Amino acid sequence: MLLSSCLSCDGCLSEEESLKISQQNLEELERVLALNKKCDVSKRRVLVASVCPQSLPFFAVKFGVDITEAAHKLCGFLKSLGVHFVLDSTLAAGFSILERWIRYSERVLGSLVTPHICTARSPQQIMGCLVKDFFSKQQKLSPEKVFHVLVAPCFDKKLEAVREEFYNGLLESRDIYDLMEQRKVSVEELDSVPLDHVLGEAGDAALLRHEGRGSEGFLEHVFKHAAKELFGLEVQEITYKSLRNRDFQEVTLERDGETLLKFAAVYGFRNIQTLVHRMRKGRVPYQLVEVLSCPGGCLSGRGQAESDGGGRVDKALVQQMEDAYSSLPVRLPELNPVLQTLYREWLQGHDSTHTHTILHTHYNSQTHTQPPHMQW
Repeated sequence: MLLSSCLSCDGCLSEEESLKISQQNLEELERVLALNKKCDVSKRRVLVASVCPQSLPFFAVKFGVDITEAAHKLCGFLKSLGVHFVLDSTLAAGFSILERWIRYSERVLGSLVTPHICTARSPQQIMGCLVKDFFSKQQKLSPEKVFHVLVAPCFDKKLEAVREEFYNGLLESRDIYDLMEQRKVSVEELDSVPLDHVLGEAGDAALLRHEGRGSEGFLEHVFKHAAKELFGLEVQEITYKSLRNRDFQEVTLERDGETLLKFAAVYGFRNIQTLVHRMRKGRVPYQLVEVLSCPGGCLSGRGQAESDGGGRVDKALVQQMEDAYSSLPVRLPELNPVLQTLYREWLQGHDSTHTHTILHTHYNSQTHTQPPHMQW
């Protein structure tokens, strides 16, 4: 097995987890939609779709429109199917960025790595909790009545979805696009419907991103903040230095020849392997490492970036998605009034016990003997 194929492997999954993943498909969504049409109103599930920010550039390129219009067209299509609410999960990325290589870390790497992983939940899990808890209460619904689906760029998020019961299903971006093609739905025919607000407000929910590249990572944000708070230096532009390849890069802050900060961006399992080898030898000079399981980052997720023939990443498509994503206006998380409202009304303050319970998690080292083809 190639390291680049790791996300397609179910070697880290139990039989129960494999069953859960097999149920995360279009057929399950269509089954719930069909039941909703047949049953009494009081017994219908309320369907909520959360759309990952990295999925929207895919639809923008495929639809031939800008991201905002693509989001409205996607919302129109999902609501035409019977979905009740469509939310942008960028909001959850304002709380944290934590990638989906956790499963491999717990099952294979164990105590070498897990003590060093940030305990903040991933945006996917925070969004799931937000919908099942805060949003459900806003809509006067029990969590059990809500059928929550995530539209995401890669299969790997399905692995994360089995960790906790915040989602009832997960669909890759291409699943939705293929469904549109199967039903012969043209973009021109679709209604442009504004996304819903997680706070239940009326009006269009603005699409924004925070600074950094297309994976919604916090490397650049933390680097600039640390440079200012620790050393009194204002950093305007971040310069990445490629090491082994463009998916293993360093960012360094220097003053008078002295290295003050050194961060790294490590994408893809081949480069994660290199990082792990260096950790075993005690040769990791970084204060922060941003680790993403997909080569090229989240926009290159195999649920949307593969060529139509399959098997290879469509580099031209990825470049178009990167251009579309970078066109969105930037807003820093700490300046987002919706986040501040959620901290106040949902989490009871930044440092509350509720905040720690909701926004943080823990990891268990569950190392097992691996077959030779999976050993690093």
